[in-house]
Amino acid sequence: MGWEPIRKPVSWPAHREPNLLDYARARESFSWRAVRDELVVPGVGTNIAYCALTRHARSEHAGAVALRWLGKDGTRRELTYGELDAMTNRFARGLQRLGVRPGDRVFTLLGRVPELHVAVLGALKLGAVACPLFSAFGPEPIRERIRLGDGIALVTSASLYRRKVASVRSDLPGLAHVLFVDGHDDAVPGSVDLQALLADSSPEFEIPTTAPEQLALLHFTSGTTGTPKGAMHVHDAVVAHAATARYALDLHPDDVFWCTADPGWVTGTSYGIIAPLVIGATLVVDEAEFDAARWYATLERERVTVWYTAPTAVRMMMRAVGDQPPRATYDLASLRFVASVGEPLNPEAIEWGLGALGLPIHDNWWQTETGGIMIANFAASDIKPGSMGRPLPGIDATILRRDDHGHVVVRDGAAVEVGDPGEEGELALRPGWPSMFRGYLGEEERYRRCFAGGWYLSGDLATRDADGYFWFVGRGDDVIKSAGHLIGPFEVESALMEHPAVAEAGVIGKPDPVVGNVVKAFVVLHPGYAPSDELRLELIGFGRKRLGAAVAPKEIDFRDDLPKTRSGKIMRRLLRARELGLPEGDLSMLETAE
Repeated sequence: MGWEPIRKPVSWPAHREPNLLDYARARESFSWRAVRDELVVPGVGTNIAYCALTRHARSEHAGAVALRWLGKDGTRRELTYGELDAMTNRFARGLQRLGVRPGDRVFTLLGRVPELHVAVLGALKLGAVACPLFSAFGPEPIRERIRLGDGIALVTSASLYRRKVASVRSDLPGLAHVLFVDGHDDAVPGSVDLQALLADSSPEFEIPTTAPEQLALLHFTSGTTGTPKGAMHVHDAVVAHAATARYALDLHPDDVFWCTADPGWVTGTSYGIIAPLVIGATLVVDEAEFDAARWYATLERERVTVWYTAPTAVRMMMRAVGDQPPRATYDLASLRFVASVGEPLNPEAIEWGLGALGLPIHDNWWQTETGGIMIANFAASDIKPGSMGRPLPGIDATILRRDDHGHVVVRDGAAVEVGDPGEEGELALRPGWPSMFRGYLGEEERYRRCFAGGWYLSGDLATRDADGYFWFVGRGDDVIKSAGHLIGPFEVESALMEHPAVAEAGVIGKPDPVVGNVVKAFVVLHPGYAPSDELRLELIGFGRKRLGAAVAPKEIDFRDDLPKTRSGKIMRRLLRARELGLPEGDLSMLETAE
């Protein structure tokens, strides 16, 4: 917490005032009911796809560009709100003709292509449950998720089907329809040509009345062991998508918005499909994989105004530019707000944004289970580098005390909050926000364990300072206890990354018979630096100087890369398992898993 706050202006141009100018007043006056009343239409109810598309298509906004797709081969395609609404109507009609009913699960296994957006939103119009899958998953994770979700239909490509699904199809007897975006295959049971289905279906579709608590989205999230957890979200989540897009991402209808997360993950669905469309913004979708030069060029060429990305991507872009700041090479004048999610954002990256992009990067925090952003650094609020920010209007967050066994302390039925600013505990949220998950599919007891004493337990350890800013410490099972000290891996990683040689760092506790655990760090170096015993000793000394001997790493290993989830989080538990020779558990979220 030693970095100086980044102060925001006290006045703004009238044409570009942030959506959240007065944080205290907004929290006092905010109500979920008011946001819901803006979106809900009698006879339709709270349908996500209606709120994201149809209400715009029936207004003067129909001709505005909803989706701007950039093919990896250089092709471009734009769809207006009216056109995308009609395409999703055709998809909903097509599902109806196949016998898919409200409540049935429709899975998607696609790259970042427009058909994915059409499938997700079209399924939601029908009342079916949309279940996005990441296209880089291997056959086993795909099989397990479709099996657990009782998938009746899958939208995919012929290539992905051959490589990912064909070998496990016999284990999925309930999968009745496979809709191919690029034709059909008579050898595949239930094969459907999606383009032909759309062409033969009416562009008119009357969305059935949708109850707020009707199941809409099923997102799978992996634990350290066992099967994936299916987090269930309802149509009322769109109320949170709308509010958080306005306040946390400062989205306006005239914005050009780029969310780099893949729609196979909750960020890519909530903020890569739904939220920007609910606001009425133009959504940029890039089919290609990460390439720093391409990304900078995309920001310039597409005149992106709001950019939502991941800390890992930020660090990769930092490494790619060398000494020349990007804004000296690219025209980034249109960019006005940058946000990051997926793991805590190191203070160095926030400061880099100021120099390289001319803007600070705003960190925020949420989970698959929360369905939307819960805590954020806002456009008009000062940033404390390293902090995840403050709770959004409508969100009540706190820090709960934990006992020596890591359990939240509950007295007389109420969880006990920590007493002092800076005291560490479990980050918790008061249940009741619209995008809160409604359960883990088929695992009621697992869901109940997520709540205690009137709070949702995030499993993350954090602190809160006297100004109400929250600071991430680590996952509850990541925290290192050494010689009586509780050490947060993120704090150690952030300190190491202040050294000019260190590009990335992952920290674990290594069992020690004397102190319980010693801190061990795995380090990726910037180009121009080579592993050596001298550098290892230098980094250990650097850590001691920054953190003190009790907290600093005692051991350092150099690595070419660190294992990460597909959303960019360093998998510390995998580092620990490999270091100690333990079972690696579920690897379906590993970014290189196939």
